[in-house]
Amino acid sequence: MKQMEFSILGQVYVLGCPEGGEALLAKAVAAVDREMAGIRDAGKVRARERIAVLAALNLAYQLAEQPPAVEAPGAAGSALPQQQVDALVQRLDHALGADGQLL
Repeated sequence: MKQMEFSILGQVYVLGCPEGGEALLAKAVAAVDREMAGIRDAGKVRARERIAVLAALNLAYQLAEQPPAVEAPGAAGSALPQQQVDALVQRLDHALGADGQLL
């Protein structure tokens, strides 16, 4: 697993990334950073942990709104939105580290 360094809301995080997943992880980090910055810039929430929770919920809601992926013939099955949400929460928990867990 490759280690990549990213900045989210001005804080640097080193994240593990499977080979070939660099572009997808960079896109995900950009979405999280953009969402968190938008919440922070709205001025109503200041605590980074609360901003992260709200950003995770906003992104999870957007993901849940998307229609389910059409399964390709012979495919083992597509990931369920809840599984993707759980994976996102685990990644955020790991990234927050000592700042506290989301859920």
